[in-house]
Amino acid sequence: MSSPISRSFQNIFLILVAICGSVCLPALAFSQSNIGIEFKDKDQIVKILTLSDLASEVTAVSLTVFEIHEKKDQIYKAYPARVLFDKTFGKEWLKAEEIVFISMDGYQASIPVTKFTSHDAYFAFAHDDNSPFTMTNILQNNEVVQLGPLYLIWDNMKSKVLLEDGASDMPYQVKSIELTTFATRFPNLSPPAKASAEVRRGFLHFRKYCMACHMINGEGGGKAPELNYPTSVVEYIKPEYLTRWIENPSSIRHNSLMPGLAQEIPNRAKITKEIIAYLKAMSATKRSPKHQDIR
Repeated sequence: MSSPISRSFQNIFLILVAICGSVCLPALAFSQSNIGIEFKDKDQIVKILTLSDLASEVTAVSLTVFEIHEKKDQIYKAYPARVLFDKTFGKEWLKAEEIVFISMDGYQASIPVTKFTSHDAYFAFAHDDNSPFTMTNILQNNEVVQLGPLYLIWDNMKSKVLLEDGASDMPYQVKSIELTTFATRFPNLSPPAKASAEVRRGFLHFRKYCMACHMINGEGGGKAPELNYPTSVVEYIKPEYLTRWIENPSSIRHNSLMPGLAQEIPNRAKITKEIIAYLKAMSATKRSPKHQDIR
């Protein structure tokens, strides 16, 4: 468990993040080792560990990856994800359906456990050359972001599948890791029971590429606007502009920090169409963030 002093550092850090955002983050890199990272199982805290704690629990490795956010190779110091999960959750994590990663900036990635059993994931905590643990994210208008305390990366150099996934399952600023089931954690994101196959495919795409930033009915990430409640995005943006917004946001709004749907994704235009079909279906399935059905 983290000490009172460690928690104080964490609280100060979070207050400064709320006040000044990413502009102040690089200057606070010194405090990363004091931030308590929560490991939870179905909303119950299992452990709270700092980076200093993790250093005594897991052996770090140096890993070269293709950094999707910067479009170049990058070397990180990192902890193997499966080893870290074993140390914090025991083998119970293998019985979970999803693992949710909550970031300091509101990003909330929900990733199936099967991806972690099929591919090698790592939690980066530093650059291999000990330079400041920041990144210039070219996918978000060259925004300079703090990556710590933990940044989920994948051993993707020889994996076409992982490269095609883009940055969708690579949350940084991770402060909480939780085992859960998708339906329990996000009950109001699923499409109507009689939804078409196109809508259901769109739901899966939205889960993978959109919900880490955006909410539907108050569920999902808090980094970007809610898309369905009380007014759906399909009700105030024309279809042709919504398509452009998903694929190339800067063609609609100059200096937008929203990344477009990655060019590497196969059948990109079809996926965009199916995401919009899901959004249209959900516009008739509005529920307030308090889970009150208002249909």
